Amino acid sequence: MPTRRACLGWLAAALTLGRSSFAPAQAWPARPVRIVVPFSAGGNADIIARIVAQRLAEAFGQQFVIENRAGASGAVAAETVARAPADGYTLLAANVPQIAVLPVIGRTVYDPLRDFAPITNIGINPFVLVAHPSMPVDTLAQFVEYVRERPNTITYVGSGSASLTYLTMALFRKRAGLDMIPVSYKGGAAPMADLLAGHVKTMFANVSMAMPHAASGALKLVAVTSERRVPQLPQVPTFAEAGVPNFTIVTWNGLMAPAGTPRDIIDRVAAEVAAPSRSKNSSSASPATGSSRSAARRKRLPPPSRPTWRSGRKRSGGRRTDDRRQATDDVVDVSSVLCHRSSGSSSCLSSARKAGATSSRASA
Repeated sequence: MPTRRACLGWLAAALTLGRSSFAPAQAWPARPVRIVVPFSAGGNADIIARIVAQRLAEAFGQQFVIENRAGASGAVAAETVARAPADGYTLLAANVPQIAVLPVIGRTVYDPLRDFAPITNIGINPFVLVAHPSMPVDTLAQFVEYVRERPNTITYVGSGSASLTYLTMALFRKRAGLDMIPVSYKGGAAPMADLLAGHVKTMFANVSMAMPHAASGALKLVAVTSERRVPQLPQVPTFAEAGVPNFTIVTWNGLMAPAGTPRDIIDRVAAEVAAPSRSKNSSSASPATGSSRSAARRKRLPPPSRPTWRSGRKRSGGRRTDDRRQATDDVVDVSSVLCHRSSGSSSCLSSARKAGATSSRASA
């Protein structure tokens, strides 16, 4: 018959085992957490990730370290996070290219539905068409006329064949009948630096990257892709106001974790990211980045309009080419890509993939 001492020993061992099995989730974060950003430092995605990292560090009393892994329009970063341990210590600063575009227009080693756990949407923001001051244009009509008169002469920023800035320009070129020359970048601060120096003449930029240079006259802001004027740029018209209807394009930034990450960690991170927008006096997640996120809609994104990227494959006869002007104006329905729910939700990703398959068949 077990002695009293033996029983107490077994009980102590059981309690120790019980505590150890729950300790990792309860103690999280016990060490620094890395947030992998798919683009170089200095760009919009990087700035937003750093703001969120600071917020989370203050909330949890632990470092949240930014790790920039540029390459393949964000696929390198996404693969890194997909293969990381699902322990809450590796997060992805996700956005449209890695989650909704690349899996549609090409092959990725990760599955956006299977390999990631969505945490939360951080914010949505439109783009603004900007021009170097050497271009004698002030309106969208003047921009189109100037570029048309100079076919295959005007250069523009192409930050990755799956980036929405590139795809937005591709769609605009198709709509306006413009022949332009893309210049490739990996994202980050380099495209804006070259635009300011006049090495390239135009681009679709995130509002946050353009605002600091507008007041000084270093850049011309032609039109924004939002449905309404951006509060930070009330003087800049929308594309619809400038004469191009149905050209509403916004992007989202969100946080994701490897699939299998404990639900309590995901919920805690989501709650802390959402906390700033709960204030009745705050309707903007970060005015400095041009991102907006209504407290009432923190779980959903507004339904966007429905332009479709198709022309590239038609121009290239359905074949992949090295000419990025023809390779990726492709297959992605914006209404699916921009997701009516929080970033990376299963329903919106399934919709994006179905839209891509349908458009691929239609373009073949």
